[in-house]
Amino acid sequence: MKKALIAMSGGVDSSLAAKLTHDAGYDCIGCTMKLYDNEDIGISRGHTCCSLDDIEDARAVAFRIGIPYYVFNFKDGFRENVIERFIEAYEAGRTPNPCIDCNRYMKFEQLYHRAEILGCSHVVTGHYARIEWDGTKYQLKKAVDETKDQSYVLYSLTQHQLAHTLFPLGNLRKTEVRHLVKINGFLNADKPDSQDICFVPDGDYAAFLERQTGKCYPCGSFINENGDVLGTHKGIVRYTIGQRKGLGISAEHPLFVKKICPKENVVVLGPSDALYRRILTAENFHWISGDVPNGEIRAAVKIRYRQAEQPARIIPLHDSKVRIIFDVPQRAITPGQAAVLYDGDIVLGGGVIESGVDET
Repeated sequence: MKKALIAMSGGVDSSLAAKLTHDAGYDCIGCTMKLYDNEDIGISRGHTCCSLDDIEDARAVAFRIGIPYYVFNFKDGFRENVIERFIEAYEAGRTPNPCIDCNRYMKFEQLYHRAEILGCSHVVTGHYARIEWDGTKYQLKKAVDETKDQSYVLYSLTQHQLAHTLFPLGNLRKTEVRHLVKINGFLNADKPDSQDICFVPDGDYAAFLERQTGKCYPCGSFINENGDVLGTHKGIVRYTIGQRKGLGISAEHPLFVKKICPKENVVVLGPSDALYRRILTAENFHWISGDVPNGEIRAAVKIRYRQAEQPARIIPLHDSKVRIIFDVPQRAITPGQAAVLYDGDIVLGGGVIESGVDET
């Protein structure tokens, strides 16, 4: 009998993933990754995704299914690989996606190592995505429910990881998931989905950074594209490309954040049409097949989680980089976010949009 380690957050999705894996005949172990204490991130003991309530919800589901359950302390790894990367990105004028780092370094690296120690052949999560074998290699594909699809944050998965991962919810719609959780009598059936970054539940990234670093990020100048000073910003970590709200600048026409310059401590503002670009470079690019194309290819590209894919030319470069040239200019291409390539439902790979992108 194959053995599976199931990541259980206490939410609806991972609870059903555990139930479906157990019903499929796997010898299952449920676990919650303890990633931080609320005191570590400077928030109250209220409900967050690593709270005692979540652990108890996960434990109750495991008990009802009839599988053993453990809590693993991964706080050190989470701080090093997720929180510190998050801080470094903002301080460098980028806008990170910590969910990608959490999947890459925690769920599909450290949890894999724990699974191997426990003799498990597979790691199971409640992600909405699909894994298929095409006869020569594994493919990562979009979920059936595109409104919940999470393939964008999973682009770093390797062939080995795909071979030893199960996504039981990939062929289900969210409405079906909630229905199945209810008919199985799980107490968390009506639990709402988490929305914010787990370690910044109030969405105040700047306050989180100040608590974590002890720094007071200095004010600086808002300037226009000609270098004229327009006003004073409150610290570069408070801004992201395309932002309009919270600038505190009066102007004849709406102004948006066009560029963030950490060395000069300035934020460049411009009109909406100044935000459009056709070209970006992505670094640390990972090709899921393991093979880098020999030359230019065409693909559809997402540059943010909730964006529809956009057609583009893809040119592999040296040093694990790619150049992406969109057919139509894209608004607010943001350094630090991921550029993920698709061929229909298939994820080809992805990388991080480089800081300092200034091609037009």
